[in-house]
Amino acid sequence: MYVILVYDVNEKRVAKACKFCRRYLNWVQNSVFEGELTEARMARMKSGLRVVINEEEDSVLIFKLRDQSLIDKQVMGLERSPTDNVF
Repeated sequence: MYVILVYDVNEKRVAKACKFCRRYLNWVQNSVFEGELTEARMARMKSGLRVVINEEEDSVLIFKLRDQSLIDKQVMGLERSPTDNVF
């Protein structure tokens, strides 16, 4: 499945959350990640994120798509981390 993950975490945890998410997904912009994941890797990522974030203060949004071809991605301005697999 193709995943877009966006987080809003307390600044004390931003670096740790970013480092953790980069193990699973492509970092495309501050607090925004995308990429292909299997169900098993998605489960491991979610489990690990629960350790990194504080669910009382932080927010993580995960958008799942069956196929990356369903995305019409348009970039205005600088694309920080271009991904070859998104059109």
